[in-house]
Amino acid sequence: MGITGRTERLPGAAAHPAAPRGRGPVVAALMLGMALAALDGTIVSTAVPQIVGDLGGFAVFSWLFSGYLLAVTVTLPVYGKLSDTFGRKPVLVAGIVLFLVGSLLCALAWNMAALIAFRVVQGLGGGALQGTVQTIAADLYPLAERPKIQAKLSTVWATSAVAGPAVGGLLAGYADWRWIFLINLPVGAVALFLVLHYFTEPARPAPTARPRVDWAGALCVFAAGTLLLTALVQGGIAWPWLSPPSLALLGGSAVLVALTVAVERRAAEPIIPGWVWRRRTIAAVNLALGALGLLMVAPTVFLPTYAQSVLGLGPIAAGFVLSVMTLSWPVSAALSDRVYNRIGFRRCAMLGIGLAMLILLAFPLLPFPGEPWQPALIMLLLGAALGLFQLPLIVGVQSTVGWSERGTTTASVLFCRQVGQSLGAALFGAIANAVLLARLGGGSLDSVSHALENPATLTASATDGLRRAVDSAVDHVYVGAAAAAGLALLVLVLVAPRRFPVIQDKGDV
Repeated sequence: MGITGRTERLPGAAAHPAAPRGRGPVVAALMLGMALAALDGTIVSTAVPQIVGDLGGFAVFSWLFSGYLLAVTVTLPVYGKLSDTFGRKPVLVAGIVLFLVGSLLCALAWNMAALIAFRVVQGLGGGALQGTVQTIAADLYPLAERPKIQAKLSTVWATSAVAGPAVGGLLAGYADWRWIFLINLPVGAVALFLVLHYFTEPARPAPTARPRVDWAGALCVFAAGTLLLTALVQGGIAWPWLSPPSLALLGGSAVLVALTVAVERRAAEPIIPGWVWRRRTIAAVNLALGALGLLMVAPTVFLPTYAQSVLGLGPIAAGFVLSVMTLSWPVSAALSDRVYNRIGFRRCAMLGIGLAMLILLAFPLLPFPGEPWQPALIMLLLGAALGLFQLPLIVGVQSTVGWSERGTTTASVLFCRQVGQSLGAALFGAIANAVLLARLGGGSLDSVSHALENPATLTASATDGLRRAVDSAVDHVYVGAAAAAGLALLVLVLVAPRRFPVIQDKGDV
């Protein structure tokens, strides 16, 4: 039943139903599964020097992250549709098993090529983990209680962001880099045990016809996504943007996107159904969270460089400047229901992203070189603002669909956020590189990179010039991130409906 009135009246907002028996172990399994995916990037990044020293392959080590990201992103829509068709449990179990198999193979890798291939296997499992965990969380809790589970999952990401580098550094420094993959095995085994023994999906009416899987559409989505994300991730790094490899990948991805649209229109059960974009609420949330992925590149990618090169902090202190954002984000998300219960999902998200835009615009106003507490304060405020933005949109869009569409809807949202992040890395990387070269009067990016890694080789004047160039480049990136926030705000104003068409929870777990 739709919600009427001035704002969304959330079903069950006045009284929270008692937790179903057995829900606790399932929630623990979801948090462990999310921890596997959340820890992956941060724990691996700190061990790169040891991995390269052991296996070689410095020229291609970035594919340890790019390959994983590609596999996660392009499989999200596929897993979302499969979970709506066959249920959440088999997809989640398959995802955990794939992730653990990939982790074991990574620990046994004999060279960099093998490790990259096995990271892709990990990513195939990670795609199932990310999308299905979020979907089951919405299935488990009625609308009024969903902020609780989303806050718990956000806390997992925050803890992983802080603990991941430390754990990875300890394992790589005092044990062996292979343990950063082996440590996944006991964690995943516990999650798998809890899912198999405690997670029971509700009985559903038997389908009138045998479910059909759109394998042609899945293949097209996978191929188009792989080419597009490869172009975005490697463009300007492995080869120039206007070089034959970039143009070939972008052209090929455009052709495959057109082929995907044609295949999906003819499919009986498409992987990416048209209603994902025809419904204003889902389309608006997809675009808004795509812009979120875009703007998140500024703090997560460029702030650590700013903290080390401009402020002169060490890696651990630079990580702390960024990590304060992950502390305020889950707290703000947990309290966001008090805001959107009063003013609605759309207005709460508009408030959050509007504040985020102003906070991002404040970054270029920081003095040079400044004090570490200044960017840390900005990150603390940014996390609080984004908690008011992201969670209401995810909870809201999941509440506008029933069980049979929730997996596809959740996957589409996460897919758009991942694509936005890849686009942001390419776009803001190009902006930062252009500003650096302009401020330094030409030269090559390789020489700039060498100077950043070895500042002791520079004179005092050259060091100051380099610091000012990095400061200017990061300022431009933050202005770009503020523009992405403005784009998200514009989408919510022009595309999103004034009231999300929330439906009553029926037949969920």
